[in-house]
Amino acid sequence: MASETRQPDDKPETGFDRPSSVLGGVPSYTSVDTQISDIVLHRPVKRGWLFGLVISFTFVMILLYAITYLLIKGVGIWGINVPVAWGFAIANFVWWVGIGHAGTLISAVLLLLKQKWRTSINRFAEAMTLFAVACAGLFPLIHLGRPWDFYWLIPYPNTMSLWPQFRSPLVWDFFAVSTYLTVSVLFWFLGMVPDLRAVYNQARTPWKKFIFGILSLGWRGDAVHWKYYNSAYYLLAALATPLVVSVHSIVSLDFAVAIVPGWHSTIFPPYFVAGAILSGFAMVLTLAIPLRRFYHLESLVTMRHLENCAKVILVTSSIVGYGYCEEALMAWYSGDPYEKYMYINRILGNYGFAFWLLIFCNVLVSQSLWWRKARLNIGWLFALSLIVQLGMWTERVVIVVQSLHRDFMPSAWHMYSPTIWDWATLTGTIGLFFALFFLFIRVLPMISISEVQELSKEQEEETGIGPNATTSGRSRKEEKP
Repeated sequence: MASETRQPDDKPETGFDRPSSVLGGVPSYTSVDTQISDIVLHRPVKRGWLFGLVISFTFVMILLYAITYLLIKGVGIWGINVPVAWGFAIANFVWWVGIGHAGTLISAVLLLLKQKWRTSINRFAEAMTLFAVACAGLFPLIHLGRPWDFYWLIPYPNTMSLWPQFRSPLVWDFFAVSTYLTVSVLFWFLGMVPDLRAVYNQARTPWKKFIFGILSLGWRGDAVHWKYYNSAYYLLAALATPLVVSVHSIVSLDFAVAIVPGWHSTIFPPYFVAGAILSGFAMVLTLAIPLRRFYHLESLVTMRHLENCAKVILVTSSIVGYGYCEEALMAWYSGDPYEKYMYINRILGNYGFAFWLLIFCNVLVSQSLWWRKARLNIGWLFALSLIVQLGMWTERVVIVVQSLHRDFMPSAWHMYSPTIWDWATLTGTIGLFFALFFLFIRVLPMISISEVQELSKEQEEETGIGPNATTSGRSRKEEKP
């Protein structure tokens, strides 16, 4: 259903024209409500959406089969060995946690900084965070060996006073991921409450009205509700903001507290956080570009959103590149022969191709974003987002595998080769992520209706067009050359 928009007198955004506003044109207050709610309620199922869901669900079945076989046979079906006891499982865990960082950054940090361009992409970025953390949480559990005893990580009262070993990074991961998931779910659902009421008002069938009426928690939209809603929303944003830094810092300490060459480095926390934001924003582009094309959301998810995401990718890619240089410098400056050998082996050893692949994907390719034409080329942005995802996953594998497969003593050296079950688990979690995302965009509003409507009002006043425009706004519009 085409949305009703009011175009300003300025030349609209075409080609490489710089966007003058956050939203494309000036969407009317009611058209925003109708356009977003229509995807959930009235639009028939498209073949493209159904095809994507079927493909994703097929990979979910592969994941279930791989985990079932793992529980029957044990972790020996993977390619792990001594000394490479982590392998793909922990590398995938770190990669998925990193992808979830963009949702928290867009939702919480940019909200507190009053960045209006977050409005159209924050909702599905928050959902992306939840689904990525759900995929990440699988790997430490199935890597335990005895996943049915995972509750031993929880400091629950017990008669024998057996508490978790808080010096273990495994316990740190449990608290970091569980806290991150809890705050993210609360923040995501609270932000959706006004929109669920809007969908309820648009619903035509009794069962849809019943479901969305319960989910909207009795929201009426009066001044008292908005007062407490804004207070709670900003409070949760303030609570979620430290998680952007703390969660992946804790994950990085899994490595940094060890004495293994290549891990024992103080650069890891900021270096991991920058890499997490890099992979997270790359995933935002991976999702946003097809969504705006498939559901005709060009007036809501504009080129300004894509360009700003590209700028964040450029900055974090440069920080990650600095981290690579710092690792090389400290390996030489420390004078430690083990650190020197580790880095030379990382570059020229048996897994050297992986190192140069991550340098190409994470640092070199992103430098094209210095040019504005590249930042506004949608095809290139989509391809670059996939390249960055590959590079960040390769980096996690390099950190885990290359630092472990050459221990201090040559008698402990061993090569690591992933098996079909390693690949099946990885691709299965990718299928799980996209299956959850396909269901989300179909059953819940994927763009914040209330925030876009508020932004639309402000934009009407600024451009001097529309029923909410002020006289001063029109005057400024007329005076504009």
